[in-house]
Amino acid sequence: MRPGLDSVIAAETILSHVDGEAGRLIVRGHDLEDLAGSASYEQAVALLWTDFVPMAADIARLRTELGAARVKAFNRFAPLKPNLSGLTATEGMRLLLSSVPDGNDEQEPVDVLAAAGVAAAFATRATANLAPVAPDASSPHAADIFRMIRGKPGDAEEVKAFETYLVTIIDHGLNASTFTARVVASTAARLPSAIVAALCALKGPLHGGAPGPVLDMLDAIGTPGNADAWIADALKRGERLMGFGHRVYRVRDPRANVLKTTVAKFKGRANRIALAEAVEAAALRALRDFKSERRLDTNVEFYTALLLEALDIPREGFTPVFGAGRAAGWIAHAREQEQTGRLIRPQSRYVGPLPVKAA
Repeated sequence: MRPGLDSVIAAETILSHVDGEAGRLIVRGHDLEDLAGSASYEQAVALLWTDFVPMAADIARLRTELGAARVKAFNRFAPLKPNLSGLTATEGMRLLLSSVPDGNDEQEPVDVLAAAGVAAAFATRATANLAPVAPDASSPHAADIFRMIRGKPGDAEEVKAFETYLVTIIDHGLNASTFTARVVASTAARLPSAIVAALCALKGPLHGGAPGPVLDMLDAIGTPGNADAWIADALKRGERLMGFGHRVYRVRDPRANVLKTTVAKFKGRANRIALAEAVEAAALRALRDFKSERRLDTNVEFYTALLLEALDIPREGFTPVFGAGRAAGWIAHAREQEQTGRLIRPQSRYVGPLPVKAA
């Protein structure tokens, strides 16, 4: 038995490969660094969906259909707005996505992906008591979701950065939420069920809930001059430094490299990038001393937090936005699992008491 299923191969996939020792992420034959920042979100979706979704062969049609599906999702969600009162953004997104009906093999992936983006924006605004913003069917997917969250269009640099983020996190091997999607898909449940289940797994703080606490750490540190002492005290107390270390990567997370480069383009604006750079340097120095037996490097959550904050995405929206981007990967994995026709059904080892029979 391997607790946490460490190193257990549970699926063969053509979608993505995480090389934790080399710090490399391959998405359908492309290094992430070559894909993020150069491919549009629709192009990255089409790459993942090839062989699983017929519409992926026509990117122009995929973009058009996504736009129409966003409008359809918004109209479905609008009457549900009162039900979001008192919910977190992720809980609200979960509620909205649970209303999406099963569909046919060709249209269902587009409807679910569009619904994920609209639900993320809708629920994020609801937590701030802001009215939802209707989609623009003619807009590219990333630009439209960004506008729907903030209530106004972003400039070209902001939209490019947001789209780079969505592509960066579009798929990442057999992580907890993706595995959840595959388990549900293996039962022959349709995509809406698989994606809602994946979002539920993403909600946990050990998976998709980490970027927000990175900003909490920056709040507590306050200024670059406080970084070394604050971090040293935190490590002495046995606390985890948010945004550092990863379950798989033994070197720097390649997604952190992509997002750090993207964040750097926003220097000089009203943000905390200089503070974050000082905190990162101090944390890496301290971790080399305190955790010398294992290298702990910067992970994707650290620069996700900085980038989304620089883009004026509220903290409550961090996990929903991640889910909106990762939904394309969940859908691809669910479809790949469906093609195997195999129910995922591992065994467990019983370690409880045995019945005691009378003599």
